[in-house]
Amino acid sequence: MTPQRWQHAFPLLAVLGSVTALGIGTSFAKQLFPQVGPLGTTALRVGLSALVMLALWRPWRWRLSRVDAISVCKYGVALGFMNLLFYMSLRTIPFGVAVAIEFCGPLTVAATSSRRRVDFVWLGLAVLGLGLLLPIDAGTAPLDPVGVVYALSAAICWGAYIVFGQRVGHLHSGQSVALGLTVAAMAVVPFGVWQAGSALLDPYILFFGAGVAVVSSAIPISLEMMALKRLPREAFGVMTSIEPAVAALLGFLLLNEHLNGLQWTAIGSTMLAAAGSAVTARRNLPLCEPAEVVT
Repeated sequence: MTPQRWQHAFPLLAVLGSVTALGIGTSFAKQLFPQVGPLGTTALRVGLSALVMLALWRPWRWRLSRVDAISVCKYGVALGFMNLLFYMSLRTIPFGVAVAIEFCGPLTVAATSSRRRVDFVWLGLAVLGLGLLLPIDAGTAPLDPVGVVYALSAAICWGAYIVFGQRVGHLHSGQSVALGLTVAAMAVVPFGVWQAGSALLDPYILFFGAGVAVVSSAIPISLEMMALKRLPREAFGVMTSIEPAVAALLGFLLLNEHLNGLQWTAIGSTMLAAAGSAVTARRNLPLCEPAEVVT
């Protein structure tokens, strides 16, 4: 491959690598459920990610006003509960389906913050996908309703994360991510301690959890930062729209999760909605694409 072709291909490969790393990290995290449960897994995932980001960025080097501190707290709480509720949904519904449902959060934010008709077309596609996934047809082995509620709740938190994330967008990205993850850890680690207790301190569990944190945070965030410097907003958004399909494929390969044709159709509808929203997004809006979320 020539240097010029590599220059064009690298950012696309970086986004694909980021989405894949997120999926692999979540697939590995689900394997911790039998030992520490979804709440304990969330505590390890978010808590260790916070430690990694704190060591990497040392956010105390930048001043933080009182208003910004309040915004960071809201941002971090939304991030923490988004992770917690998403992991709770994975107990009973497939990984790819949970990601597709969760995508409704950012798509709703995009539509409600716009006055253009085309954005409601994309929201309609997302709603169609959601309708195909809801547990309303007993003849097609419906999804567990509790898992769906958890995924929808995670979608709401994802939307809140975007709204609050825009309010800290003027801060250094390393500072906002590190402090946001720290607040997230403070919000969700007590739930993990309540569920798993001393099992969280088992050396094997800690080692496995650290691997999940690195694969789910450090690698994707680094790849995204490199891609964002080289890709226009709409191209980045189109690439990240493949996340539900990648999650479904990894769920099949790593977790033995099988989806039926209707569920694949729903995932395709959600992906089309995300890609369409990215392509038609106004260039002057802040970049808050789904792959920016640390899940």
